[in-house]
Amino acid sequence: MTETASDNLADFLPRRRQMLAGTLAGSLAALFGAGPAQADDVVLADPKAYPTAAFAQKTEADALKAMFGRTATVSPKISLDAPDIAENGAVVPIAVKTDLPDVTAIAILALDNPFTISAAYRIPPGTAAAVSSRIKLAKTTTVLAVVEAGGQLYSASRSVKVTLGGCGG
Repeated sequence: MTETASDNLADFLPRRRQMLAGTLAGSLAALFGAGPAQADDVVLADPKAYPTAAFAQKTEADALKAMFGRTATVSPKISLDAPDIAENGAVVPIAVKTDLPDVTAIAILALDNPFTISAAYRIPPGTAAAVSSRIKLAKTTTVLAVVEAGGQLYSASRSVKVTLGGCGG
């Protein structure tokens, strides 16, 4: 009896799923410094704890109040890497890192976007305080990195010019 392509695919898919689950578990273990992890060890965050109201805010002050309950002070200890000019506002690379001690959260805000908060991260204890993402910018705006460390809120900002097809905008 000869094997068909569908027989090979049927054998491959369960192994592929096992490999992906193992890769996910290994990545999470490496990220969080845990011992050998299994796919069943993955625990999702409580959806009730998600700060929905913060992501719906349209101003910096309202977003920071909803997310953190206070305002931020500017800090030279935060590194915000963003392009001066973004030729495609749909995928703007942003990276934030800091050497501040006891970092518990990092947020990225785009002040002139329809909704101010673009991304927010909880930083587990003992984890390097560095994140990167690609965000969407509606137009030329100030990007603000906010870091919660030691119970205080710190920020750094950078202006990003969004061009349309590289022609200015």
